[in-house]
Amino acid sequence: MAISLDKAFGIHQHALLVRSDRAEVIASNIANADTPGYKAKDIDFASALANAQNKQNYKMSKTHEKHFDLSIDIDPSSRYRNPMQPDTGDGNSVDVQVERNKFMENSMEYQASLQWLNGKVRSLKKALGSGGQ
Repeated sequence: MAISLDKAFGIHQHALLVRSDRAEVIASNIANADTPGYKAKDIDFASALANAQNKQNYKMSKTHEKHFDLSIDIDPSSRYRNPMQPDTGDGNSVDVQVERNKFMENSMEYQASLQWLNGKVRSLKKALGSGGQ
């Protein structure tokens, strides 16, 4: 009987990828906290997860026969975050405290998915007779 890893792991494999992308976006926000005009971004987790599960890729159209076909991931779930503080005059909408909290929350959710996947792998190894060691 064949084991389907997609069925065994469920959405957690996709959730890890989305959480990783979200960590990069939030880290970018923190890194640009002092950049004039920088707007804080975030990823809508639900729509990004749905896109990851559907494996949606977007194709760029060729304008010349010598151009390569190019399939790229465009994440429509990335959005600008509504600022929670008034404009400080430089157009930057990053609130470092909010970003740190979002980063920690995302990190804990990433760890939870990772621990769940590790448990699932141990269970599969045990079921296959390798003892889960």
